[in-house]
Amino acid sequence: MTSLEEAKKIAEVLDAKKAQEVKVLKVADLTFVAEYFVLATGTSSTQVKSLAEEVEFQMKEAGVPGHLEGKASDWYLIDFGSVICHIFEPDARSHYNLERLWADAEEIEL
Repeated sequence: MTSLEEAKKIAEVLDAKKAQEVKVLKVADLTFVAEYFVLATGTSSTQVKSLAEEVEFQMKEAGVPGHLEGKASDWYLIDFGSVICHIFEPDARSHYNLERLWADAEEIEL
């Protein structure tokens, strides 16, 4: 599975679990940390946790294990190597505003 395919699969899982504002940003030309960021918002801390756990589970089933950070937080990060998934509560997404920070990143059509 390519990095882009991984990012799109993560976005599909998030969409299926009713995440809001799901976006995939290509950051490969802007940082060495990852090729893609997947951003999503959950409506509550319970949903954010559930989204993170489901993404981690589905990707592991697909042969792409990840490392989950931010447990019991308003921002969960799952590092899959070339793809990093960020799942926020609404206030945290607004506060950290990664879209502004990575404004030069290309948004991938879903």
